[in-house]
Amino acid sequence: MREETSEPYEDDLADVPPARRGWRGRLAGMAGRVFDRLRRRRILSIIFGTLLVAAFFWFIVGSYWVQTIDDDMAFTPPAPVEGGSRAVSMAIGLIEREVETHGWTANDPFFMPGALLDNMPNYQKGIIYAMSRFAVEMSDQIGRARGSSQVDPDLDRAAGLLRYPGDRWIIDFSASWAPVASAETQYLAAADALRDYNVRLVAGDAVFERRADNLLNTLDRIAADLGSSSALIHEHLAEQGGWIVDLAADDIFYQNKGRLYGYYILLEALGRDFPDVIADAGLGTLWPEMLSSMREGAALAPIAVISGAPDSQMLPSHLAAQGFYLLRARTQLREVTSVLMN
Repeated sequence: MREETSEPYEDDLADVPPARRGWRGRLAGMAGRVFDRLRRRRILSIIFGTLLVAAFFWFIVGSYWVQTIDDDMAFTPPAPVEGGSRAVSMAIGLIEREVETHGWTANDPFFMPGALLDNMPNYQKGIIYAMSRFAVEMSDQIGRARGSSQVDPDLDRAAGLLRYPGDRWIIDFSASWAPVASAETQYLAAADALRDYNVRLVAGDAVFERRADNLLNTLDRIAADLGSSSALIHEHLAEQGGWIVDLAADDIFYQNKGRLYGYYILLEALGRDFPDVIADAGLGTLWPEMLSSMREGAALAPIAVISGAPDSQMLPSHLAAQGFYLLRARTQLREVTSVLMN
């Protein structure tokens, strides 16, 4: 027979209320509760750690993967319109490359890796600004027979669409409580309008006036824009020059880099659209020199943009270096326009 004891058997403890258990039952209950808490905390820690690792890869590694500063000086559009304007085909190709191939990052919402970037968005906005200026000049000058003639509808549409704010996403409560058109949608629509113009140009239903005065006026506007960019550098260096806390220097640098690159690609193609005008004006040497200054300025690619004093012995001023090429290209553009006037 089983010997009687004063304590209940372990097999019976599960059926005994905690208040009536002996010291072994209370100890087991306490240990069970501690174990459950530790297990829940461990599960929460694993979940939290997993989320942190996922967030790190999504934002940090993702932003590094997304970032693309494409300054390929030999860029050619993948599908140019044969017989159309080379410069217009280049504009179409650059717009589609930045929006579709590389992905437009200037309006990325907070949950996308591109929201952490600032150099690439500023570079892309600089390129689109150059495309916008070119579209305006096409609409006002090259794409119409005379100043009193009708504006080409496709060029006019493209110029308007390219003025759309680059940081506007489909949700923008500052503009509307309803969904709005994103920058990507507008810019791709502008590329389509430019393509339609080129197709009509090939068919003889659009105008592309290869006159010296049209080229002169276009170059004059671009020179004025480069002058305003160099003035912005001057003002920034005078007010904020300093490499430690100058957080705006890289924004200015990459916007200017995008403009210089966009203008270089367009003007190189525009030179092939106006070969007779350039040859007749005797610009065979000056035109390549102007393009060379733009190319060298657009190729500047420091690891980090430092905005030291222009006469610093230790720290470079990348903005000052960029400003040199801006002013050199502007001066050479003015020289080209002076020759075209004669």
